[in-house]
Amino acid sequence: REDLWVREGKILNPEKLFFDEKGSADLRLDCRDSIIAPGFIDVQINGGFGVDFSLATDDFKAGIDLVSQKILSHGVTSFCPTLVTSPPSLYHQVLPQIGIRNGGAHGAGILGAHLEGPFISREKKGAHPEHCLRTFEAGAFQDLLATYGSLDCVRIVTLAPEMKRSCEVIRELTKRGICVSLGHSVANLSQAEEAVQHGATFITHLFNAMLPFHHRDPGIVGLLTSDKIPAGRRVFYGMISDGIHTNPAALRIAHRAHPKGLVLVTDAIAGLGLAPGRHTLGQQVVEIDGLNTYIAGTKTLSGSVATMDTCVRHFQEATGCSVETALEAASLHPAQLLGIEHKKGTLNYDSDADFLMLDDSLYVRATYIAGEEVWRQDASGM
Repeated sequence: REDLWVREGKILNPEKLFFDEKGSADLRLDCRDSIIAPGFIDVQINGGFGVDFSLATDDFKAGIDLVSQKILSHGVTSFCPTLVTSPPSLYHQVLPQIGIRNGGAHGAGILGAHLEGPFISREKKGAHPEHCLRTFEAGAFQDLLATYGSLDCVRIVTLAPEMKRSCEVIRELTKRGICVSLGHSVANLSQAEEAVQHGATFITHLFNAMLPFHHRDPGIVGLLTSDKIPAGRRVFYGMISDGIHTNPAALRIAHRAHPKGLVLVTDAIAGLGLAPGRHTLGQQVVEIDGLNTYIAGTKTLSGSVATMDTCVRHFQEATGCSVETALEAASLHPAQLLGIEHKKGTLNYDSDADFLMLDDSLYVRATYIAGEEVWRQDASGM
């Protein structure tokens, strides 16, 4: 029911304008009963629209540009391009081409890469190619540096905390401001708690690619209610709320156990936005059948083809949570995870004017980045 004031790409405190400058708005926009919400932040997206971030192509940059442009219509204003387990040569080729940049009419902002693997468990590799998996045993952090080549644009690393020497790797990554996520793992609860004590703050797609919850050893899932989390620290966890990766009851259990840590991710793959059929995920071939995506010839799930706004709607429907809660899981929480909540994920004064207009059913009507309209649904509903 209020006004949102924007100037020079930031959300403005109107008191300053009225009282100090005696000014008024240069441009007024009627939001026609829309909900205004912070732009969505997707911290795990492997590609989309035929583009696979885990493939080195001659026009890799054009591919990133295409995805960042197309996801504006899903309400995503910033994202972390995610690479699945790949050979070192691929990281060396691709990572230098992922630049951190602001969003705009050209597309959603890039917050840095999310490297999911190759330091993960064989038993829980999911859709990751086994021949590319690696361990830290020989040189720990040096092995990781040699594999990735450079950490300049890396924002998140998913690893399995039960691996030998993982704690020193977690410490080194955290020291560099890189978020460490636990996933694709057979860790027990105490291994997961130790990883968090060394600096890990995230869980990659909760319930998927980890040991199922067991009452005597709840495994990584137990972090949601652990009493061994260091004071003042919050563990966040990603969830693929597409109605396929996680049963709605499991979504409700996680949300009720630890609502402030839930981060919606799409885990979308190259087939997002494309017709059913065969597509890629890094080194693997993937088959899309409706919203199901499998490694070809198997029943192993491999990422999703759900859009972020679909995940938000499904989450709200499955949990019966408030609209605000559903929107925060896709905006405020990922921003807090990455330590950028003073700039993104809220509508607070002085934060970046990345916001959405949504209808009451949480369908996106328009997307704004730095106060400028970058996408709007046209009258025909497209």
